[in-house]
Amino acid sequence: MRIDAHQHFWKYDRAQYPWIKAGSPIHGDFLPPDLKPLLDQAKIDGCVAVQARQTLEEGRWLLSLSAQHPFIKGVVAWADLRSEKVHDQLVELAHSPRFAGVRHVVQDEPENDFMLGAHFLRGIDRLKEFDLAYDILIYPRQLPAAIELVRKFPEQRFVLDHIAKPPIKDATLSPWRDQIRELAKSTKVFCKISGMVTEADWKKWKGDDFTPYLDVVFEAFGPARLMYGSDWPVCLLAASYEQVYDLARKYCSRLSAAEQDLVFGGTAAKFYRLS
Repeated sequence: MRIDAHQHFWKYDRAQYPWIKAGSPIHGDFLPPDLKPLLDQAKIDGCVAVQARQTLEEGRWLLSLSAQHPFIKGVVAWADLRSEKVHDQLVELAHSPRFAGVRHVVQDEPENDFMLGAHFLRGIDRLKEFDLAYDILIYPRQLPAAIELVRKFPEQRFVLDHIAKPPIKDATLSPWRDQIRELAKSTKVFCKISGMVTEADWKKWKGDDFTPYLDVVFEAFGPARLMYGSDWPVCLLAASYEQVYDLARKYCSRLSAAEQDLVFGGTAAKFYRLS
């Protein structure tokens, strides 16, 4: 099964999506019928829909979409991990068999050590009861906290979104490179090769711009802990779906067929418990 492990759906509303600029390529509705032809063209069987708003309402909506569209194999929703009611929230979402994981938009939190707060840690600890994964969405400045977080929960499944958004536009590798290597020492941590084009120069990027960063994550994690994600439709700010897929495909062409199968589906299916 070939899987796009990271994409989003939304019905545009200015109040709900203030970060989407009017007139931008992602200003509008992006729904399952818009994605399905792109997946078909790339011969991808399914996807994992990931939260874009920090509301339970959105999680319910994404799970309802997964019930209507079988190619949505899993949903990573938001739950308020800092709330004393997080258990009840997880119980509700877990009624859907497609509920695969939880994410918080930590990159927008001003504190570098946000994930190490006592209430957040308590919420992470609740995930094991439901066998849920956790998506780590951060900037490089928050990598030290991520390293400490995963050490506190050695049995929790974590996946790093967008290779932690390194400064590809500036062609800077340090200290991101060493921190990625340290994070990868925790064997329950996986990584998505996704979200890279929007960290590059949107208008002038070249395929070779991404090679040093892909070299780092492939050396650190290996194909068995890496998964392809398009980050559609956010990727449209800098590239088409086809371009994003082609970047990953070309880089992975150096791998064996079995390793390519892992990156383009096998790893995601195992990590998120997809069927």
